Amino acid sequence: MRRRWSYLVDLSVKIGKLVLKNPIIPASGTFGYGEECAELIDLNSLGGLVTKAITLHPRAGNPPPRIAETPAGMLNSIGLANVGVERFIREKLLFLNQFNTVILVNVAGSSIEEYIAVVERLESAGGIDGYEINISCPNVKQGGMAFGTVEQSAYELTRSIRKLTARTVIVKLTPNVTEIGNIACAVEDAGADAVSLINTIRAMAIDIQTRKPRIATTYGGLSGPAIKPIALAKVLETYQRVKIPIIGMGGIMNGEDIIEFMLAGATAIQIGTVNFVAPRACFDMLQALENYCIANRISRISQLTGQLEVV
Repeated sequence: MRRRWSYLVDLSVKIGKLVLKNPIIPASGTFGYGEECAELIDLNSLGGLVTKAITLHPRAGNPPPRIAETPAGMLNSIGLANVGVERFIREKLLFLNQFNTVILVNVAGSSIEEYIAVVERLESAGGIDGYEINISCPNVKQGGMAFGTVEQSAYELTRSIRKLTARTVIVKLTPNVTEIGNIACAVEDAGADAVSLINTIRAMAIDIQTRKPRIATTYGGLSGPAIKPIALAKVLETYQRVKIPIIGMGGIMNGEDIIEFMLAGATAIQIGTVNFVAPRACFDMLQALENYCIANRISRISQLTGQLEVV
């Protein structure tokens, strides 16, 4: 059932040229291609949707086990498993085009040439509002995070994508660096419309009975409430360095978490791990945002961004 939100609160936010009806976006890799969750929630109620990472050719991903629960979080090492750009356009994008929400395609690759090839192919497809360029995946041997830990590499990749498209370009940053602000500044200088952060944190877990790692690849990406304080700090650090919008993520489980991220500098947010435990959580989050704004006499949710009083 669709929910009509109070006219007293404007929940819309802007990311570059895009207007999102509200700040909530399911994070890449946690919501499939949208079709997997369409029976659980009305996709039209979302501010936007980010697809699974799309590569030039299909990828089977990493061997199992590739997901493990941890205290206050989860590890994953999926390895960018996806159907490849051709099948995505032919099947998945066709499904997404029926919904009235912002569609962002997460793009990944092993080289700048592969990123370029994927975007060039997607440019010929309709129904895409923008790209989230994944330079932060910790679970692949080539590409991914390799581009997101060096300023020059991040700049060159972003600049190459910027030259190809007038669509919105969002660059997804890794927390596995010393100064995330430096990487954010590099992609801003290269023409990114926004940045999204943080991706998962490189971590591991051990089974003491088998004396083996719980993840086949030994290391995986840690997400969930355990990383929220780190994510908040990275968002604030980035907000203090760049002028482009920030999409914050990392351990967001409820409306209060969203408000914290927005106060720290996020314009919008992405929800990830919570999708696995409460697929309809976005509805409770939207209600919580509305209630907070009404209680605090805030007419537009966007007024919260960057309002943290730093001592």
